[in-house]
Amino acid sequence: MEVVAASPDPVRISFLAALLRDAGIDCAVLDAHISAVEGGIGAFPRRLAVSRADAAAARRVLRDAGEAPDG
Repeated sequence: MEVVAASPDPVRISFLAALLRDAGIDCAVLDAHISAVEGGIGAFPRRLAVSRADAAAARRVLRDAGEAPDG
């Protein structure tokens, strides 16, 4: 797995995941449940990961959508 984006904003991560899934790229949200530990303060970013084989395509999809990858 390779991280292609990171954000403390769960809505943004959800949007980016939807972009990738619409493009046929499977992805996983890492650290999605960290907010239970951190108290919801947004200190820890959620990470969006894809397989290494899909990483270049995923970054291209995000870039083409105007969402520069953070991770």
